Amino acid sequence: MKKLIVIVLVMTASFFSLSCKAQVEKTLEPKLENISWISGDWKGEAFGGQVEENWSKPSGGSMMATFKLINNNAVSFYEIEIIREVENTLILQLKHFNNDLKGWETKDETVDFPLKEITANKVTFEGMSFEKISDHEMNVYVDIHQKNGSIETVKFNYTK
Repeated sequence: MKKLIVIVLVMTASFFSLSCKAQVEKTLEPKLENISWISGDWKGEAFGGQVEENWSKPSGGSMMATFKLINNNAVSFYEIEIIREVENTLILQLKHFNNDLKGWETKDETVDFPLKEITANKVTFEGMSFEKISDHEMNVYVDIHQKNGSIETVKFNYTK
């Protein structure tokens, strides 16, 4: 009877170990085709208003996006974003603009987010990540640096 219990425990432990390993997502190569699911016209709510983010399909070694926030039927700000392949990795870069297209950053300055990891349903950059929920839903998480030095992570839930 003790041998049977030991065998059952060993088999259970082996099964548990295998199922845990299967749940760990495989890291994918830093290629645009591995994140092409981001492309599309996305809409959601954030910062007390409506947000739109429109991502192109990969072409020419990059993907590009426009973003706008609308509060009280007026644009609060815009962003232009790109994800591009650089030296066997990806980088996300963006620039912010007021509603009159006057830039927040200087002419040659960008806000850069180096790639950390890509899996089948998530791409993580330093300070921003995209999570695929379904073919028509994704979450974007952005770390926003506060004036007091703390970091607040804002979640954007988008649908298309």
